Amino acid sequence: MGDLTRHHAHSLEDLQKNAWIKQIEILKHAFHNQNNGHIFFEFSIPRMGKRVDNIVIINDSIFIIEFKVGSSTYDSSAIEQVLDYSLDLKNFHEGSHFEKLFPILISTEASSVINNIEPLQDFLYKPLLANKKNFIEVIERCLQIGTEKNLCPIAWENSIYKPTPTIIEAAQALYKGHNVQEISRSDAGAINLSVTTKKINEIIDNTKHTNQKSICFITGVPGAGKTLAGLNIANERMNIDEDEHAVFLSGNGPLVDVLREALTRDEVNSAKEKGVRLTKKEAAIKTHAFIQNIHHFRDDALVTDEAPIEKVVVFDEAQRAWNQEQTSSFMKRKKGQEDFDASEPRFLIDVMNRHHDWCTIICLIGGGQEINTGEAGLEEWLFSIKAHFSNWNIYCSNSILEDKNYLKDEPMKQWLYQNARIEKNLHLSVSVRSFRSEKLSEFIHALLENDLTQAKHLYLSFLQNDYPIAVTRNFEKAKKWLRTKTIGSERSGVVASSGAYRLRPFGINVKSQIDAPVWFLNNKNDIRSSYFNEEVATEFDIQGLELDWTCVCWDGDFYLRDNQWVYRKFKGTKWQNINKEVSKNYLLNAYRVLLTRARQGMIIFIPFGTSDDKTRSPEFYEETFEYLRAIGIQEI
Repeated sequence: MGDLTRHHAHSLEDLQKNAWIKQIEILKHAFHNQNNGHIFFEFSIPRMGKRVDNIVIINDSIFIIEFKVGSSTYDSSAIEQVLDYSLDLKNFHEGSHFEKLFPILISTEASSVINNIEPLQDFLYKPLLANKKNFIEVIERCLQIGTEKNLCPIAWENSIYKPTPTIIEAAQALYKGHNVQEISRSDAGAINLSVTTKKINEIIDNTKHTNQKSICFITGVPGAGKTLAGLNIANERMNIDEDEHAVFLSGNGPLVDVLREALTRDEVNSAKEKGVRLTKKEAAIKTHAFIQNIHHFRDDALVTDEAPIEKVVVFDEAQRAWNQEQTSSFMKRKKGQEDFDASEPRFLIDVMNRHHDWCTIICLIGGGQEINTGEAGLEEWLFSIKAHFSNWNIYCSNSILEDKNYLKDEPMKQWLYQNARIEKNLHLSVSVRSFRSEKLSEFIHALLENDLTQAKHLYLSFLQNDYPIAVTRNFEKAKKWLRTKTIGSERSGVVASSGAYRLRPFGINVKSQIDAPVWFLNNKNDIRSSYFNEEVATEFDIQGLELDWTCVCWDGDFYLRDNQWVYRKFKGTKWQNINKEVSKNYLLNAYRVLLTRARQGMIIFIPFGTSDDKTRSPEFYEETFEYLRAIGIQEI
């Protein structure tokens, strides 16, 4: 009790103390004849920011134990909780990848139930239910299927933990006070987030001490954690000095809505656990200050010439800021500003330039992710600095100069080379979204470049066994595949291009707008949630967010004909070809976004088409399907 109390991070409630006393009593009684074993108390699960009540290692078996002291029922939420802990160990803890894992829920006062001990996935077994009297019998039954091998508990405890949180989990953990090292990858193979955060903090501190202005461009492959890096920087600066009023800004409405709602719900639940009454409205005031919609920030700056309160602003997905034409059109139509002649990047830099002393802008840039009309890309930020803000210090990653996905303008590259400070630690090079395969982003790039040889090599060499991908012509089979793959609180959902109008015969209606916080956050019992596979998210809903498993629905807006991609949009009653290169890029990137949203695996649904409907002709689907099969992707 003394050790547990001393290491308890938060204020200790009587409820927790009494639960520990009861736990210790039960464990002592159960294991008094067992000489060969090791018990861990309060074992940390970094990604989830939580602790397992007990982990017991006997011989070659690992038991993940969750106690519900005083409970007479086996609640489904508690079963899911202990399963999630076990999944986390299986997926992220190196010492647990290939060991037998038995999740056990002990509801101390519940009735005994019959347990079938059977694998759920690889070496992970289905959750077992026990009470204070029979749980040792349950453990003894599990030990009968063991081997003569013995695990070393200390080596197991010290093995590498490589958590890859969802952006929602990460935001919640950071907001609660966990640091980025706790919730991000710790292996030396990845240029990790803490290194980038440290570099940005050095730049901000130097800018502050020298009373200058600076702009930083962080780049990264899809899923590398750019948004996490941005949230971490804003959170750290807020904690370092509240007067900096650091803020995370995004023009991605669904991302802002989902993160705000997740943090607000979490604040209310945390307060409830502590016995403090906090209304959702009260919690929202604080979370809304931390994460803001970039368009609201812009609109506030239109009504005053004063500098904003924020000294450090993080712009998420900065490549999606509008060019001058789109911004001027919007200002004229929506804001009544007839003579507005600046692009969004230029206006936003100008707003921060109102500060008389110092400020820092951090732009998070995704390569090849512009998906909407009028999105300016990185070029517009650099043109604005070059033409209007030459006194600003520029810091950028080396990838901006080396990778054509970020910057295609050669003269601008030369100017940047001469005027910016190049920092390799401002590039996040490894995808952490798909923890089963860091090669996913490379594979999707080769697939969309129509490079069959490279796509096939990447799939067969790196993905086939580690990151499940399937293709099907049957939507019902696709949904069944999702249901069989998704376990615990893992999240699945259906996604499709916003131009996929002719999937409607299958009940896939991309024109029906989802409620993003409900779709991403609500539980399996809510028909509006992603779990039900009834409502479909488009690239605009899901960019910057992620699911564990996805069904990507492929329509005739983007298909192969004679080994070349055909780009189209649906208008009225027929398809029209897209001829503008910039519009083709938007559509290509829409599919890039959709194909990189799954952390664990995906199934691609490509319908057969029908000769009875000229808008769904078989030729719009066949060659694309055959291309995926030629890569080696299995048909379901």
